[in-house]
Parts: sequence; C-alpha cells; structure tokens
Amino acid sequence: MAGKATKIPTATILRLSIYHRYLQSLMERGTQVVSSAQLANGTNVNAAQLRKDLSYFGRFGVRGVGYNVSKLLEQIKEILGLGKSWNMALIGAGNIGKALLQHKHFENQGYNFVLVFDKAHYRVGREIIPGMKVQHVKNLKEAAHTIPIDLAVLAVPASEAQEMANAVIDAGINGILNFAPVRLKVPKHVALQHVDFTTLLDTLTYALSTKEKKEGRYSTLEQEKKKISWKSHSSWPDQMINYSNLLVTK
Repeated sequence: MAGKATKIPTATILRLSIYHRYLQSLMERGTQVVSSAQLANGTNVNAAQLRKDLSYFGRFGVRGVGYNVSKLLEQIKEILGLGKSWNMALIGAGNIGKALLQHKHFENQGYNFVLVFDKAHYRVGREIIPGMKVQHVKNLKEAAHTIPIDLAVLAVPASEAQEMANAVIDAGINGILNFAPVRLKVPKHVALQHVDFTTLLDTLTYALSTKEKKEGRYSTLEQEKKKISWKSHSSWPDQMINYSNLLVTK
C-alpha cells in the first residue's frame, strides 16, 4: 500500500475505478489471468501508465505471467474502499436527482441512496421512488444523526450549490459529489468531486475540432503532392491523443 508521504494523482484513482470495472467483466467471463498489455488495451490506457498506476500501491502480478484477475480485483477494491457499502444522501429532487435515484448501477457497486432532500416545498413529502420520501433540507443534520451518511450528492442549481454544500458539511458529511456547474469551497477535511457535463462535452468538441483540422491539413497536403514531385516517400504519422487522461477532477 502507498505510504502516507506519497501523493496519489487524482487521475490514477479514476483509472483504478476503470480497471476495477474491467476486471469485474473478466471475472464474469471466467478469465483467471490477464497480462498488463491485455488489461491496458481493455481499459484504453498505455501499458506503462497501467503499471505506474498500480506501482503506487505495491507490487502486483508476476513478470511474464500477468495478473491474477480475482486477486487484483480484490486488491483494487480494497484500495478504493469498495469492500463496504456507502450510504448516500441526495440533495435535490429535480430531474437529475430522480434519474440518479433510479440508476441501479450505484446500488450494484455498493453506493446506496438512503435519504433525499430538497428545499422546494412542492417536492417535500412526495414519494420520489417507492419507499423514499423527500425531506426538507433543514432536516438534514438531524436525519444524518439518525442514519449515518457517508456521502452527499448535490443535484441542485448552481445558485444553491454552495448553500447546500455548507448544510452537508454542517451535518458532518465529509464526502460530496457535485453535479452543479460551479466550483465549491469546502474545508480541507472534506473530499469533493465535481461532475461537470459541459467540461466533458468540451473534451468531445476538442476531439472533433482536432479531427477536422487534421483532415483539412491532410487534404491540403494531398493537393500539394499533386503539384510537385516527391523524390522520396514522406510519412505523416497521426498524432495519438489518449483521451482516457481527460478526466474531471476538482
């Protein structure tokens, strides 16, 4: 395991989650051993990057053989804290909040929504999904003392996000996943991650724009080739971009 003095890059932690899910799929197919090259290819990362990510936490696998899928899966699960279930409170019962509550993948991975809150009076008291009623956010602190909450998910407008984050922190909840398109200010002891859809869309438009520019460049080069005679073969290698590293962090 990594020592206390070692600072683990956020991108490494996010890639560990990707490795974890891919290893799960290998387990379901009955695969017992996987090489670093196969694991890297299956998760769309560079093999050297994969080995570096794992090296932060110790030595894994056998040289020339690969990784025991079951063992590596359990080790990554321990690193990510996935050996237990995590109770989550949803703050914001609008469209995004409803979609998150109905997404079964969270529960499959050990993340369980146990409470839901909102400040809009027309939503408070409604049963948003079977067995779960919306409570007013003013009851968050009291409710968190009754039912332990590990993480809070903010699905509120940007104008309300900081206020709701303050309420979450005041309730003693130290992990926040923020879907609002605004950067929050939190104490150092609070773990915070932002999910900004516009940032993710920006990476897509960047990829498309780069592709269009590259295609335009090659089109021009092909025209130039027809105008002059080449004495030797000239290669124009594609620039490879690893989009798995374009990750949203705080």
